[in-house]
Amino acid sequence: MERLFATEKLGGRALYKLHATTLFVGICLVLCYRATHVPAAGRAAWLGMLAAELWFGFYWVITQSARWCPSRRCAFKDRLAARYGERLPCVDIFVCTADPQSEPPSLVMATVLSLMAYNYPPEKLNVYLSDDGGSILTFYALWETSAFAKHWLPFCRRYKIEPRSPAAYFAQSDKPSDPRALEEWSFVKGLYEEMTERIDSAVRSGKVPEQIRVNHKGFSEWNTGANSKDHQPIVQILIDGKDRDAVDNEGNVLPTLVYMAREKRPQYHHNFKAGAMNALIRVSSVISNSPIIMNVDCDMYSNNSDSIREALCFFLDEETGHKIAFVQYPQNYNNMTKNNIYGNSLNVINKVEMGGMDTWGGPLYIGTGCFHRREALCGRTFTKDYKEDWDRGIKTQQGIDLTEEKAKSLATCTYELNTQWGNEIGLKYGCPVEDVITGLAIHCRGWNSVYNDPPRAAFVGVAPTTMAQTILQHKRWSEGCHIKWATPSMVCGHPTRYLLCTMLSSLH
Repeated sequence: MERLFATEKLGGRALYKLHATTLFVGICLVLCYRATHVPAAGRAAWLGMLAAELWFGFYWVITQSARWCPSRRCAFKDRLAARYGERLPCVDIFVCTADPQSEPPSLVMATVLSLMAYNYPPEKLNVYLSDDGGSILTFYALWETSAFAKHWLPFCRRYKIEPRSPAAYFAQSDKPSDPRALEEWSFVKGLYEEMTERIDSAVRSGKVPEQIRVNHKGFSEWNTGANSKDHQPIVQILIDGKDRDAVDNEGNVLPTLVYMAREKRPQYHHNFKAGAMNALIRVSSVISNSPIIMNVDCDMYSNNSDSIREALCFFLDEETGHKIAFVQYPQNYNNMTKNNIYGNSLNVINKVEMGGMDTWGGPLYIGTGCFHRREALCGRTFTKDYKEDWDRGIKTQQGIDLTEEKAKSLATCTYELNTQWGNEIGLKYGCPVEDVITGLAIHCRGWNSVYNDPPRAAFVGVAPTTMAQTILQHKRWSEGCHIKWATPSMVCGHPTRYLLCTMLSSLH
């Protein structure tokens, strides 16, 4: 049987290995000279330089573990379609946002719409938005989005447009020449601009008009004076994909769309993004419970509508798919400056080192653009006899009100007390780089991972462009890596093949 994906080595490795060998010889000669020619005067400075060069040599050797023999994956979507047709697993998509001021709701909604418009059976898509700010403005924006999606999704399907973020599409595309297409293009663009103006107007005023609040029961959650740091759990199913009446303007089923704001209380630590992700895992388990979970940052829109199908080529491969816990896509950005003076494009990491880690058994989980096997993310240890039930999922709903109340009970501050959540189950707590240590823990349980960098970028987002933003981001990464090395299990618990790659991630 033909494989659903292929692995190939990157070209030019012989030349690179020759280059690396000459560098290695040069580094060794410099270190030998430093060690054997210590002067009497300035001895301390000389030894300090030797220590710095030893550290550089150590770092350089570690980097070669990822650069020596990187590989590239190629997914065969046509084979997936021929073998499975529409008999594909359900997918839960998690989007995390925290502050409507720093993460404008109109930007977040463009991301949500791009995810709802995947080239995938809509009845098998479930999109969850976690709002850690607990803002009525974000909920209002999602409510507006649920209405606009009835126009946007048919438009995407009919014209097979890319990208499927309306903000990115209308900014990049020219007006179509066909009169009928132009008419629809102008109509949909007008609807989108009107929606974003209403959302932006609400954000500027800081409130949602009363005449709008009566249109959905969810707005009543904010009648008690909830704020970002002190509020009850809120779960609202805005579109129920199992409801026969939840259809777009062409009568096609819409993806399920859910808003969640987990409970926040001043006396309980909320564990940042890891806590939000774990709450999403639990809430989704009573609404859809899909075997595949994808998470993406709120500013990372889908740039490739076939990304889900490509990821499934790895999970559903008969030979090695059962070993794969997650499929990681690279982070790509559309706001890079010409000179990229802060190096935020991550080209070396994306194009070389992540592929090198893939050769050693799998890349790191980098917190966004990643497809997870639910059971692996929830702490399951890999066994050779493991077999996934791809048909799992909640097929019938008990009723929206009952389901919402059950989901709320899973998003409270006290639910995780005296449990293994944040330790053995879900994303790990206690580290600023919770995504990386979660991925390492999954590897320690025997799973592999895959890095997929297709010709058309799967996700595109916004990178830091100022010194202040860059320093803040690298400070967080550095603190997280320091905490990793301060933990004994950082080294002791890893399979040997992952150790060098783990060290590389920390040294960066």
